[in-house]
Amino acid sequence: MRKTLFIAIAVALGLSLSAFRTVDQAQEANAEAIAGAMAALDEFMLTFNSKDMEAWAATLNYPHVRFAGGGGVTVWESAEEFAMGRAFENLARIGWDHSHWLSREVTMASPNKVHIATVFQRFNDQNEPIARYQSLYLVTLVDGHWGTQARSSLAP
Repeated sequence: MRKTLFIAIAVALGLSLSAFRTVDQAQEANAEAIAGAMAALDEFMLTFNSKDMEAWAATLNYPHVRFAGGGGVTVWESAEEFAMGRAFENLARIGWDHSHWLSREVTMASPNKVHIATVFQRFNDQNEPIARYQSLYLVTLVDGHWGTQARSSLAP
């Protein structure tokens, strides 16, 4: 009886330890995913501020979806299609020069997808704030590349 109880405890302990190892591995995988997604958002903002459509397009995964503040939804099937856009011309009309992240908070993560709630601010060439917006970025790992697959913001 004592031997059976000892074996049962040993098996239960072994299963528990293997479960902890699995949880630790999952957390480690998610930590790597979060780091990859945050680096992708850093590159997104850097290339956005450089006003280089091709470099900015390279930070995205495709198809890429944007849900705009006014209710519009745009889907780009490729980097080439995205790079033909006129985002910087439209932003120049409102006096935009550059943007910065004010906050980024991971709301959900898996090894190949991270959802990040952000707040970003737009500035003019005098570094004066123009507007501040909340947004949600879905950053995915596709073919070894972390990139923004979809974004939804309250920005026009």
